Amino acid sequence: MVSKNTICLWYNHDALDAASFYADTFPDSAIKAVHTAPGDYPSGKEGDVLTVEFTVMGIPCLGLNGGPHFQHSEAFSFQVSTDDQAETDRLWNAIVGNGGQESACGWCKDKWGLSWQITPRALIEAIGDPDQAAAKRAFEAMMTMGKIDIAAIEAARRG
Repeated sequence: MVSKNTICLWYNHDALDAASFYADTFPDSAIKAVHTAPGDYPSGKEGDVLTVEFTVMGIPCLGLNGGPHFQHSEAFSFQVSTDDQAETDRLWNAIVGNGGQESACGWCKDKWGLSWQITPRALIEAIGDPDQAAAKRAFEAMMTMGKIDIAAIEAARRG
């Protein structure tokens, strides 16, 4: 059954590769269906993979092989809440180590240009601390990081 609301992500002929990576990397992720083009289209030929239905952590997505016309930007990202440093490291390293790029404050891009925020729950708790001085220290520590270091965030929070 097709979801009533699905995120459509534009790819340049590699939606199936991206969906396969997400399915292998993130829990509760899978490829649901692969559809080929019934005829030629501006960026492909009849029989080429046109769309891929998949889920990323339970979120329904559709990968569209639309060609090189549009690129992903930081205006859209998946925010992944992690429970500990091991999960943070595993996901960050999977994305960056598979042709992706590091960015700041827990953000990175996969090799297809899609942005990800690998965000430990400890970070959210720290910057939301009712003690504004503790929250500010944690926030300032986060601003110096690429991948989030939970121990450093917690140390900054404590002062």
